[in-house]
Amino acid sequence: MGFELSSLIRNKLQMLSTSDHASVVSMNLFVALLCACIVIGHLLEENRWMNESITALMIGLATGIVILLVSGGKSSHLLVFSEDLFFIYLLPPIIFNAGFQVKKKQFFRNFITIILFGALGTLVSFTIISLGAMEFFKKLDIGSLDLGDYLAIGAIFAATDSVCTLQVLNQDETPLLYSLVFGEGVVNDATSVVLFNAIQNFDLTRIDHRIALKFFGNFLYLFFASTLLGAITGLLSAYIIKKLYFGRHSTDREVALMMLMAYLSYMLAELFYLSGILTVFFCGIVMSHYTWHNVTESSRVTTKHAFATLSFVAETFIFLYVGMDALDIEKWRFVSDSPGISVAVSSISMGLVMVGRAAFVFPLSFLMNFSKKSQSEKVSIRQQVIIWWAGLMRGAVSMALAYNQFTRAGHTQLRGNAIMITSTISVVLSSTVVFGLLTKPLILFLLPQPKHFHSTSTVSSDLGSPKSLSLPLLGSQQESETDLGNHQGTTDGGIGRPSRLRMLLNAPTHTVHYYWRKFDDSFMRPVFGGRGFVPYVPGSPTEQSTNNLTEQRT
Repeated sequence: MGFELSSLIRNKLQMLSTSDHASVVSMNLFVALLCACIVIGHLLEENRWMNESITALMIGLATGIVILLVSGGKSSHLLVFSEDLFFIYLLPPIIFNAGFQVKKKQFFRNFITIILFGALGTLVSFTIISLGAMEFFKKLDIGSLDLGDYLAIGAIFAATDSVCTLQVLNQDETPLLYSLVFGEGVVNDATSVVLFNAIQNFDLTRIDHRIALKFFGNFLYLFFASTLLGAITGLLSAYIIKKLYFGRHSTDREVALMMLMAYLSYMLAELFYLSGILTVFFCGIVMSHYTWHNVTESSRVTTKHAFATLSFVAETFIFLYVGMDALDIEKWRFVSDSPGISVAVSSISMGLVMVGRAAFVFPLSFLMNFSKKSQSEKVSIRQQVIIWWAGLMRGAVSMALAYNQFTRAGHTQLRGNAIMITSTISVVLSSTVVFGLLTKPLILFLLPQPKHFHSTSTVSSDLGSPKSLSLPLLGSQQESETDLGNHQGTTDGGIGRPSRLRMLLNAPTHTVHYYWRKFDDSFMRPVFGGRGFVPYVPGSPTEQSTNNLTEQRT
């Protein structure tokens, strides 16, 4: 009896050891692939067609094919897809860094348009995709899908890929388009997740006006509460660093506190069932406006590069894994007997995505242009086409929601569910590759850049902001602040014409920005710090920055 028990324990330990070794091998291969993605992406950086997300996707596909062949058709990936891995560990650094690096003036100047596109536009797209899926998928006999599944399909395919937008659009080359498309993408992802969760929580067997009003009220609560939570967390970090002066003791403490407070904002949102995406995004904006200016110069440089690096690695990880998981044999086995249906579902889904996006981009752009008095503030038809095109990419958010709805722990045994998973994978791959490849050439064709234009680095050494501000902030055709002293906005005919920024400074009393700056300078910055509002104390971040500036001037 004792011998059998010891033999059983030995076998169990051996199996566990083998499993651990297999996990170590998988992680080694995956890290090596991440390094390969970084190196190859760097070599292809100047290519007008490729970008790092597509490079990682292609390497993932190639790796999946190799693993599929080596394993004899049993597996195609090194890791099992996990929604927790994506939503808790990979997405927060990407969204936070986007808020931390975003040009705030450009973002908030177009805030109403971004909210309309991201919230109302997502609802329009969700409605069209859900109704279209109910109409066409029932005729294809793909399996037993109920009303909740069709509404979930609408939420899944209404979610744009804000991660890939970071790769295909450049904040310096096209600041207005970047602000609109990425800002809309963040709000869109949050709205899609809220819609998806509401679909799972509400009783869809009894839909009336009270349910609709409750759903709308719940959405407004989530939006404003998530935004407020992100702002409060960012302000708290600024106040702590400003009052306690961590910089006198250790840069490590400053950097660690900023990172942990940023992640805490996301986890608090998840704890209170709010939108972590919105929370961490606005936390990033607030931290860049207040907290970042309260730390030492070494901490500023460190946080800029640390946040950018974490975001970059997470983006590469996501696309590499999506490429590998696209060939998961378990899901494709269910559709192998009817490939035509899978192709039809994927094609219909892609068509509905295109129609759903066009249904709100062009009408809402027309309404926003109608309310703009200045021609330079309006979104041209060429810019509208780019906004429509760049927002057609679907990515990891759609994948994660599809896995949540149609699988259990990453596995599925139902034909209808397997078809929806494979169709989602097909839409994500095709949209990322096709639209991602053609976005840069389309921008160059529709909005050619001046020959003297040179793009700046995404992480600059400018002391005034985490992002270089050497290019337009308030519009796509507007001069930058750094150029105002060099050329005062002369036209081709030699007649001086004041830029909109100088007009704003000459007559600021009619702008929201003017009143916000007054409130910010009078109440917010004296309490929470910020550029020019940190008191001079020996050993404080102000002394460090002052000494650095003095050394540079001498």
